[in-house]
Amino acid sequence: MTVASPPREVFIQGVTLDGRTFRPSDWAERLAGAMSSFRPGGARMGIGAHIGYSPYCVPTVINGVKCVIVNEELRRLEPMAWDFVMNFARDNNLQVADACLLPDGKPGA
Repeated sequence: MTVASPPREVFIQGVTLDGRTFRPSDWAERLAGAMSSFRPGGARMGIGAHIGYSPYCVPTVINGVKCVIVNEELRRLEPMAWDFVMNFARDNNLQVADACLLPDGKPGA
């Protein structure tokens, strides 16, 4: 029996490859906002549909650095959206780090 590996996450960091802080300061929110319609079950319609981020592309701050966490599930759901965020990172020389989601639970479980 083959066990499926958990989805990976990619952290796009607001620091360029040469160590400079990326501008504008709201870049993470803008990028995640552009991806907000990519959700489980598809895009939402109606009043308030534009409010909130996709669980596949979330802005955050880690150790004082603005980041966007992109779940690899976005690649399966919409390959062009995945390419868009990865090309954004590459075109702007942003640092990118891979990670793996860990299961919820107690440490050592």
